[in-house]
Amino acid sequence: MDTHTYNPATVLGLVALLGLSACGDTIGEQALLGGAAGGGTAAVAGGDPLTGAAVGAAANVAYCQTYPERC
Repeated sequence: MDTHTYNPATVLGLVALLGLSACGDTIGEQALLGGAAGGGTAAVAGGDPLTGAAVGAAANVAYCQTYPERC
């Protein structure tokens, strides 16, 4: 029986990208979703979750405010 192993960072990265596709309706929701995705990705990848959350929140808000039609 073959088993597949997946790199946790890759899986979480894909989940984070999917999370960003649901940007949120308000700036607070956008920051929360981006922060959760960034913090989780950083934790799995061995980085600093607080920095990841800050970068994820800022990036998601910036993206959604720049391209609201895509959120």
